Amino acid sequence: MSNIKKSNKNPQLGGNHKASEKRQFRSKSRPNRGTHRRPEQIYDFEEADNRLQDLFRHHGFGDYPHSKRRQLTEFYRILMENQKTQNFTRLVKLRDVGLKHFIDSLMVSRLHPLKFPLIDLGTGPGIPGIPLKIEHPEGRIILVEGVRKRVEYLKMVRERMGLEQLDIIGRYMDEEFAYPCQSLIARAVQGGLGRMLGLISQSVVDGGEVLLMKGPNVDDELNEALKQWKGYYDVQKDLHYELPNTPNQRRLVVLTKIKTPNIEDL
Repeated sequence: MSNIKKSNKNPQLGGNHKASEKRQFRSKSRPNRGTHRRPEQIYDFEEADNRLQDLFRHHGFGDYPHSKRRQLTEFYRILMENQKTQNFTRLVKLRDVGLKHFIDSLMVSRLHPLKFPLIDLGTGPGIPGIPLKIEHPEGRIILVEGVRKRVEYLKMVRERMGLEQLDIIGRYMDEEFAYPCQSLIARAVQGGLGRMLGLISQSVVDGGEVLLMKGPNVDDELNEALKQWKGYYDVQKDLHYELPNTPNQRRLVVLTKIKTPNIEDL
């Protein structure tokens, strides 16, 4: 979930990514609300890999490349091992993780060509950023997450999986948020879509893209946000689709950033 935090400080643009990893957190870690779900079973690597292979075949991905699938298998096991102590996700069965986290993430690049560098805003446990990193090993991806425990977990995943061109930014989003990127993806928005579009405007370059992974009923929120930022963003694509061979409806909205607003307007 995208984390948006109001700041009373004067905005400061720029900054490099290595330095930003050491930046202080702007608020305390906030645990997930709700019941902490722990996996009843974590399959061993080969069993998990075989099950993911069957899942991908059943849901329209055919024989997904062997090396990439095995990376996803490793990520599944790391995610579930850490789910025991951290409440990352309500999805703890391999089928649900594979379908609603992995395939859901990978559908984005099937529907729309991605531009890099790409920011995954409010990545949580690395969704959709890490599946997209596995799918596009050559593309630079920047994971942004404000909860300290999750940031440490993401750094561990990066090291353990040997993922390159994967930056991790430990901070919440506010008026000072400025990390140049060609595109930004957000799965859920905390604080309102209109506010998010303002705060990310200092990061997404003019002509860059904002990809919104949403459910089917986003019209009111989207129209209100576009009205607020009329002349700054335009809808490039609005794709309604289902996860293959399921009734699960999804919507991918791709916005093009036209120009950057004055920072005083944020």
